[in-house]
Amino acid sequence: MLDIAGELARWTEEGREFAVATVVSVGGSAPRGPGAALAVDSEGTAVGSVSGGCVEAAVYDLCVQALQDGGTVVERFGYSDEDAFAVGLTCGGVLDIMVTPVDAAAPAREVFRSALAAAAAGEPRALVRVVRGPAELLGRALLVHPDGSYEGSYDGPYEESPGGGSTELDRTAAAEARAMLDAGRTGTLDLAEDGTHCPGGLTLLVESNVPPPRMIVFGAIDFAAALVRAGKFLGYHVTVCDARPVFATRARFPEADDLVVDWPHRYLRDTTTDARTVLCVLTHDAKFDIPLLEQALRMPVAFVGAMGSRRTHAERDRRLREVGLTGVELARLRSPIGLDLGARTPEETALSIAAEIVAARRGGTGAPLTGSGTPIHRDGGQRRNAAGPAEAAEAAEAA
Repeated sequence: MLDIAGELARWTEEGREFAVATVVSVGGSAPRGPGAALAVDSEGTAVGSVSGGCVEAAVYDLCVQALQDGGTVVERFGYSDEDAFAVGLTCGGVLDIMVTPVDAAAPAREVFRSALAAAAAGEPRALVRVVRGPAELLGRALLVHPDGSYEGSYDGPYEESPGGGSTELDRTAAAEARAMLDAGRTGTLDLAEDGTHCPGGLTLLVESNVPPPRMIVFGAIDFAAALVRAGKFLGYHVTVCDARPVFATRARFPEADDLVVDWPHRYLRDTTTDARTVLCVLTHDAKFDIPLLEQALRMPVAFVGAMGSRRTHAERDRRLREVGLTGVELARLRSPIGLDLGARTPEETALSIAAEIVAARRGGTGAPLTGSGTPIHRDGGQRRNAAGPAEAAEAAEAA
């Protein structure tokens, strides 16, 4: 739901009634992940997508029906010889989709309103809904804030809440959802029966809305300008940093979110990063590269890559070892940065770098899909361990 928050926030402010279908879970090959949403209002207007086209028509009909019936339902769309072409899900995957009416009678309408407004404003929140459990709880929601406080209540029939205060289920769900919000994760979590007082326990869908991940590009060169555009296309908040004010200008980087004139290692030391941050070093100058990479490779960021020839990489590797970096730390460096696409122009090179970032994030191999036999769409369990190369280097050093 939160992935189309901008449009839905406008709908709620206009008083429109609508139903929203949200992907709860995905199995096998499917084009969109948990949290993807399609909404249909009472006039038949639709926004969003749950499958890139595979089951949109069937889900649209479910939304129309939900507006008429006023109830929340969870439906499964899966491949079989009988129904594959009936709904269009011919990719072999399985989608569980929850359809919820958001009308005047919806028990969580005000929670949805707050969630959509916060997401549209870019404020971090987690929307938590029951997708498996007693029918009385389907359609109810909590909105969890970064500090752990929350709005709404499940107020289910399987708990007692003396004095009308928060129930144990509310508190447990909010605590678990806060952990997922901290990690920027969207997905399901199971709560055991003893923590919910619901026979068989519950399954919750947690949709996290967090600020976009950061891409920091060091080195204000022509290749950086193309990489900024690629980074923005991928949804990153992109910063360009260079110590030379004559190069780090808005005229040269109109699409960058931030322009910073500072020594790269000093800026990296003082700025905020997290486990989703991508660092691209394009400076081509040892006086910038070495202190920057010495620091970057010891930080818990998602990706560290550096541009340069193989000769440049070998010299850079030697210098980094001299300043004390270990084989484990150096194994995190992707250099020369980018996949082998035969790139020549800045735009082609930016595409090469962006492709490697996506592959690292999603667990891809970078090999052609033709003849590979690997899954096209990977779920979380199929993602390669990002620490794999470092662990291999550690094992080699130990040997």
